Amino acid sequence: MSIKIAPSILSADFAKLGEEVRKISDLGVDYIHIDVMDGNFVPNITIGPSVVSAIRKYSNLPFDVHLMVKSPGDHIESFINAGADIITVHAEVEVHLERLIRKIKSYKNVNDAKKPIQAGVSIVPSTSPSVLEYIIHELDIALIMTVNPGFGGQKFIHSQLNKISTIKKMIQERNLKTQISVDGGINFSNAADIIKAGADILVAGSAIFKAEDIKKAVNDLKNPSW
Repeated sequence: MSIKIAPSILSADFAKLGEEVRKISDLGVDYIHIDVMDGNFVPNITIGPSVVSAIRKYSNLPFDVHLMVKSPGDHIESFINAGADIITVHAEVEVHLERLIRKIKSYKNVNDAKKPIQAGVSIVPSTSPSVLEYIIHELDIALIMTVNPGFGGQKFIHSQLNKISTIKKMIQERNLKTQISVDGGINFSNAADIIKAGADILVAGSAIFKAEDIKKAVNDLKNPSW
């Protein structure tokens, strides 16, 4: 099993964000995870397309933009133009999910015209996995929040392990290539359980950016003690 790591720059030093992105890009990670918060859907406010555009030159890795915003359809184009490779929206704020997913996939990738923009849907801890059943076949990524979104550094909610397993079964029964990404409170003590439950991608913030040895932290998350 090849586990992918997506460091969340929410835990990076924003005073030198470009250099932080460059540093982790050279240490074996697979994506750069960018949390966009609007102070409406979630209580915090983070960054916009101009920041994504500014840090794009510091990494060749795919930019995974997680829109934790009330009206995601209004912001898709600007983030793709800024350099996003993956756009993930929340099921809780969008009634017409299938239409929005198709809209995301209709854009050209400004980084590489040969690579399609990927689309994901995220659900918060209180949302049932059943909301993904009718849309799962359209998704490149199903993002499972294992904390209540809005702030970094929160504790992992263990009840979400069953949700990960349920969605993994949903994907396998349909013989799909949809990947499960897990975001929130991931560290070295719970990574193995999350992977066993069915995760393909681990989104980690503090566990990576606050580590004394980031390269070792990335390796330990990819290869946890079983």
